[in-house]
Amino acid sequence: MVKFFNVIDTHAHLCDPVFDADREAVIARAKAAGVSKIISVAENMADARRNIALADIYPEILPAAGLYPAHLDVSRAEEMMNFIRINRNRLTAIGEVGLDFWVVKEDRDKEIQKEIFVGFIDLSLELDLPLNVHSRSAGRHAVAVLMERGAEKVQLHAFDGKYGAAMPAVEAGYFFSVPPSVARSQQKQKLVKQLPLSCLMVETDSPVLGPMPNERNEPERIVIAVEKIAELKNIHPQSVLEAVWENTRKLYGDLSDQRHAEPDGRCAG
Repeated sequence: MVKFFNVIDTHAHLCDPVFDADREAVIARAKAAGVSKIISVAENMADARRNIALADIYPEILPAAGLYPAHLDVSRAEEMMNFIRINRNRLTAIGEVGLDFWVVKEDRDKEIQKEIFVGFIDLSLELDLPLNVHSRSAGRHAVAVLMERGAEKVQLHAFDGKYGAAMPAVEAGYFFSVPPSVARSQQKQKLVKQLPLSCLMVETDSPVLGPMPNERNEPERIVIAVEKIAELKNIHPQSVLEAVWENTRKLYGDLSDQRHAEPDGRCAG
């Protein structure tokens, strides 16, 4: 197993109650494994508020705020957007937001979901905050909406589509984050082989998407994603670490401080 420093978990749910009993120990294990920061995303308003509160306690946590795409309530989305505007200087990203056609199957509901997603994309441009995007069973559609609205700073988390669906996003300069489940997912393995290293970041999506199904995942396991990317691309893990660090910096800036340096925003393709 590689030992590394200053890798960033770009998508986790540390606000989840499953971590209430041992969150401090979880963060300590992550730090021992070399994880310096963890972007904690939100699925609802309670998550968003809790992420900000947790960031006041744990400097390793970088809070994000968003509305999980299964929530089809426009008024709730507007409330979240106002919360993000008010707390813009506290937040690292808008997320998670996006499309989910695994859960949402009716055409009318998909249109509501798209309307809400468009609102968050426009807010990202308004506030110059990166988007942390969920796109389960809707990768091609999510990429199309992002490009139609001119989204500039985009992380596609745990992308479950094929390379053909990802290619326009690569050309647009978007980034793809790889979770530890790449160790067991043929789809993710194939995608990682085809995507350029210059567009890859790493995440855990803790407490899910670990190397073993139905086991609680946590940020220290990000090393599994790093090692699998190295194996799939036939390069040294250190090369992966250097690349994902640089890619994360391009999208999010210098995350060593809560308010960070100006990022470049796009992958090199």
